[in-house]
Amino acid sequence: MSELEQIAARLFWWKEPQEALADRHRFLAQVMVYGTTEDVVAVRRFFSDDELRNVLADAPPGLFDPRSWAYWHVALGLGPPGELPRRRL
Repeated sequence: MSELEQIAARLFWWKEPQEALADRHRFLAQVMVYGTTEDVVAVRRFFSDDELRNVLADAPPGLFDPRSWAYWHVALGLGPPGELPRRRL
């Protein structure tokens, strides 16, 4: 099992790793919120900062918490974060 598959298996316990990796956007968002430092280091070897910025630009509503939202905005040079994405009912 590849390194990314191992991360996917742990963070998406309800899916097969390949299924989780097929949705790259959601996979990256999940790592950005719930991944360990080691997960983030691994993911950043495979994905660019621009791909991570794209996740923030179109983040899944309800996934990011205030702390991870703020961290990633600063870490990726985006400045102060705006409001968290919200679900619309």
